Amino acid sequence: MKEKKLEVKNLRISFRTQGGILKAVRGISFDLYAGETLAIVGESGSGKSVTSKAIIGILAGNSIIEGGEILYDGQDLLKIDEEHFHQIRGDKIAMIFQDPLSALNPIMRVGKQLTEAMILNGRARQRSSRREFNKHLKLLELNLNKVSDDKKGNKELVTIFDKFCINSMRLEKKYNDANAAATSLKTRVDELIFLLEKNQKLNLKTSLRAILKRSKKTIHHYVVKQEEISAIQDEIAAIIPNRKLLGDIPSLIGVLKRLTKVLKDGINKKHPNFFRLGFYKYDNPDFDETSYSSIKELDAMTLKYMDEHFMRNFIASGQKGMQYSRDVSIKRKKNIVVQLEQLKSYFADNEEISKKEINRVLKPLIKEVNKAIDYLRVKKHSVEYSFGISIEHEIKRYFEGVKNNPKNQRKYDRSQRKWDKLVEQGKNPTWRVIPPYLVDLNLTRGNIVKIISDLIDRYYEDINSTDYDAHQEMINLVNFFKEQASRLVYRVTRGIAKARALALLKEVGIPEPEIRYRQYPFEFSGGMRQRIVIAIALSANPDILICDEPTTALDVTIQSQILELINKIKKERNISVIFITHDLGVVANMADQVAVMYAGKIVEYGTSEDIFYDPRHPYTWALLSSMPDLETKEKLDAISGTPPNLIYPPVGDAFAERNKYALEIDFEQEPPFFQVSDTHYAATWLLHPHAPKVKPPTVIRERIKRMKKEAQNYGKQ
Repeated sequence: MKEKKLEVKNLRISFRTQGGILKAVRGISFDLYAGETLAIVGESGSGKSVTSKAIIGILAGNSIIEGGEILYDGQDLLKIDEEHFHQIRGDKIAMIFQDPLSALNPIMRVGKQLTEAMILNGRARQRSSRREFNKHLKLLELNLNKVSDDKKGNKELVTIFDKFCINSMRLEKKYNDANAAATSLKTRVDELIFLLEKNQKLNLKTSLRAILKRSKKTIHHYVVKQEEISAIQDEIAAIIPNRKLLGDIPSLIGVLKRLTKVLKDGINKKHPNFFRLGFYKYDNPDFDETSYSSIKELDAMTLKYMDEHFMRNFIASGQKGMQYSRDVSIKRKKNIVVQLEQLKSYFADNEEISKKEINRVLKPLIKEVNKAIDYLRVKKHSVEYSFGISIEHEIKRYFEGVKNNPKNQRKYDRSQRKWDKLVEQGKNPTWRVIPPYLVDLNLTRGNIVKIISDLIDRYYEDINSTDYDAHQEMINLVNFFKEQASRLVYRVTRGIAKARALALLKEVGIPEPEIRYRQYPFEFSGGMRQRIVIAIALSANPDILICDEPTTALDVTIQSQILELINKIKKERNISVIFITHDLGVVANMADQVAVMYAGKIVEYGTSEDIFYDPRHPYTWALLSSMPDLETKEKLDAISGTPPNLIYPPVGDAFAERNKYALEIDFEQEPPFFQVSDTHYAATWLLHPHAPKVKPPTVIRERIKRMKKEAQNYGKQ
């Protein structure tokens, strides 16, 4: 089953404007899975960029979150404060903007901008990882004490695990540092060889001294061996007999090329599993790993030793603690379900709700829900973690509406009477009556009921589940400890940051990274600037990458290169991507899921194949009909008219006024989502069983026919 990285549920966002409340996003929902790309497509003003900004927490100050949830890692991103968001933004969720200059400081070198982001994120990550590591390890020890009387033995187990886990990750860091240094040195040597072969003027002795000095930092048994570096250093020293005299340049180039090969072989060499090796080194400080001829043999030996001397016992004991934590959680959930059902009925059935009564019941209930969470389970259930803050937020909105709605309505009525009076007198007012901002009490009550229902469903699912595997959950917890320990020990120094920055610049296709590193943004083309912005976004190795029309400001050939780069990075790093665009053609070969947005709503949702081979909504037809290709001979259709004014959202289908296939009901009632297949949904009355059968435009049918034929021919080859 695919891992769900992000959940957006019934999101509603409005903005206060001089003309009134603009309903920018009107109840959208979607899921983002690990390693997949979700494309959100629509015209300007459809709400796609507002959605992306809400996810990363940079909405404008006049925004109003009217409802919904954005769930990530057990948190509702709409409810957390800026301090907590700072730990997520950039580190876990990164964003690439449409205009690269908006994300770059024009008076700071690009290398500084890259390394500064790494260093700041690195420090924050270390603090967060130490806190998470200690919290979970202490909780595991407490649970072990509940199932075993041997408190001293339990303490010894977690202490040994703590020390060897950190020790293992330090070995991993030492290797990674050496690998980064070797990568940086190889780049430096390659550039020196290039300059020597082109007979460029340079301070050769200074360059060579820098190379000899930096080569010492690359020495690590699994990267470059001491004897290999020493032999090459001696050869270089022989070619430079004294300060005033240089030897044979061709010979020097040959030695430097051999150094490049040694570095390249070391960089690409398979390295051992340091988590296994770390325990053996912890238990046997005099162990010499160089005596093992192969990495495979070394991994096998250290795994066997670690299992026999510690890990099997640790996992066996730990899974008892995991099972205890699970049992306590289930017991508490069974006790809470009845209270949740009563609270749900109270909100659903009563017209008048007592604020005093709700506060009396809710606060202790939230405490009980938090106590019932199985905190040792690595995979978080977002509805449990976000229940308290989500329901408190909605209840606060509800009672604000109860208090302020009458006042706002009276203010509006006074303004409307004044305006009507002026019109009756034959005057033409130069001002407009701004519609009142009223909290939709029924909607808010529905949101509250939904939050409670989701938690009840989650509880029943856990209570009735029979597939809990304490052993696998303990292994997941060990992997979590490894990840946190790795992030904890990896202190990003300026040297490491520079090496990683050079590697990132190379990864995103920036030539001569050592030279480009010291340049300013104005010295780059638009496409190169966008590559730098991508490098900055990737510097923290995020889970989710949001691309907000990253190719719109670029010419067609550069667009293609940037799209290929994003696709390559997604596959190599297994990150999830949200790609915002107004052009369906841009995402044809990179999106796994496509959400078509119009007037603040998702009107069609499906896989890339669903949208391109079987589109069902007239707006999707309009987007596809306006998309050029090399084979289409018919005249492309423009989308006539303009999107509706969302200060006054239409009653029925928002696209009806521009839709030549519109039915009478489209102007009277908003269509629900109709299911086309398990993965494909569209909100159009044309999918109603009693609706007339309407085919897509000819240009689309011909294109689909041609694409299917080409796909069949490709499959036969």
